[in-house]
Amino acid sequence: MTVHLVVASVFGTNCAVLVAPDRQCVVVDAGAGVADAVLELVEQHGLEPRAVLATHGHVDHTWDAAVLCERLDVPFVLHAADAYRLADPFGTIEHRAPGQRDASDALVSGPLGAALREAGARPQDYREPGVVETFDLGPGQRHELAWGGLRLTAVGAPGHTQGSTLYLHGTPGAGLVLSGDVLFAGSVGRTDLPGGDGATMARTLRDVVGRLDPGWDVLPGHGPATTIAHERTSNPFLLPA
Repeated sequence: MTVHLVVASVFGTNCAVLVAPDRQCVVVDAGAGVADAVLELVEQHGLEPRAVLATHGHVDHTWDAAVLCERLDVPFVLHAADAYRLADPFGTIEHRAPGQRDASDALVSGPLGAALREAGARPQDYREPGVVETFDLGPGQRHELAWGGLRLTAVGAPGHTQGSTLYLHGTPGAGLVLSGDVLFAGSVGRTDLPGGDGATMARTLRDVVGRLDPGWDVLPGHGPATTIAHERTSNPFLLPA
């Protein structure tokens, strides 16, 4: 498998285009501002897109999903527990203060709203993907996804959001974990946003991430790549208490 990385202009979300030897491909985490680069990759390499996936439903991972799904004529795929976020992307990532009328108001002074405006993306321009396909997994449960020669394993990993998901491709030592906002290099995802839960995240880190083979390479939802082996020995959130 070949991995093409496109970094979004909002919060530096890592958007990955995963390509099988038969040129079948999927896009994972289509953050704000990645669509043009992804479409150019597809055209330049003669790729055959099959789906746009999300590791979770936060809008910094789904902003360009609608336009990519429309242009590529593919479905949008994510965990069922996060599908509700697509209809109210801002209200489900920012806590609303009393008197705020709607989700757009919640963004006026929020960091996500500021980042979107700086990148030239207006909250009112957000569109919900048309065709949405979901899977439903409990913590640590697995679901196989396949498109031609491209195969991924979705693993339930709640805590950052209810529907946070790891995507595994290949095998330890010769494969990749797309960890979304569950695991970063040296850190883990926050749990203080709507739908986050610290106790659930702790169980995910112990029982799901903690049981992954150390041979896996990891591409987080933000920041540099890492490995499970490195995080096991250096990430304070994975070290034994």
